[in-house]
Amino acid sequence: MNFNKKLCAGLALAATAGLSAAQAPAVPKTIRLIVAYPAGGVSDVVARALGDRLAAQLGTTVIVDNRAGASGAIGMDAVAKAAPDGATLGFSAISPLVLSPHLGKLPFDPLKDIAPVASVMYSPVLLIATPASKAKDFRALVADAKAQPGSVRWATSGPASLGHIVLEQVRAATGVDITHVPYKGGGQQLNDALGGQFEILSTNASPTLTSHIQSGKLRPLAVGAPARLDSLPQVPTLGELGYTAANIKSLFGVFAPAATPPELVARYNAEINKALASPELRAKLTATDNVPTGGTAAAFAKEIASEFESNGRIVKAASIKVD
Repeated sequence: MNFNKKLCAGLALAATAGLSAAQAPAVPKTIRLIVAYPAGGVSDVVARALGDRLAAQLGTTVIVDNRAGASGAIGMDAVAKAAPDGATLGFSAISPLVLSPHLGKLPFDPLKDIAPVASVMYSPVLLIATPASKAKDFRALVADAKAQPGSVRWATSGPASLGHIVLEQVRAATGVDITHVPYKGGGQQLNDALGGQFEILSTNASPTLTSHIQSGKLRPLAVGAPARLDSLPQVPTLGELGYTAANIKSLFGVFAPAATPPELVARYNAEINKALASPELRAKLTATDNVPTGGTAAAFAKEIASEFESNGRIVKAASIKVD
């Protein structure tokens, strides 16, 4: 299937974010922002901060509606089935659109039912050594895995998670036997990392993880991101280490029902970019090692299309399945 053409169809008008005041369409007085994650997490905190900025800029009320579950698919399904009148937006990682479709049938069609509005941030993937590993850097960890096949245990938040995708790309690039240790979520995973129940953990950045890194209990070996993090300038990206295909991050953005008028998509895109330029929102993002992005709706759609195709190849090559 040609995901890029289907997903980008109808977004040409939405690509122009710079609308004049005379051109800007009216927005609903109340906007529901569906967040595809539980209340209280980093993603929810960011979504609420973004909602507050949009409410102030638009002179509207933004109500956050948490619809967590199924790795974001429940929330995105609610967005897909909402009325396309501009009164409903969604905040989610792109994984329900680019990864979940390769793993099983969804209750919505990511090719037809969702319109990307704006990229908001990316969350880097950190590769963390636990007390069980003596490796001083990522190259040493790979060397250990080569010397003793299967001895290096790599924990992720579950099969087909972003951390698992990174692992499979490292496996493919090195040909080494690394043992996958899948968890269901991050709480127990982090506790076991501190207890040295495995050698390496791949996970998204978070304030809790940062505190354990700062205390020296966990050691960052590499990061999946376009550039090194300001908070960890000594930690190389996977791209720098030669693992270009594994150098991936978790991209988050705002979405709308597919039939939302293009002029409203363009208006929301412009307002989100304006919000991302505010020092307050940028500070809230960077404090948790999340990096503001922004850009046009069309550029966001192209990045989603690229990730969809890439993930499809990885899932098929590694025979990744979910229970």
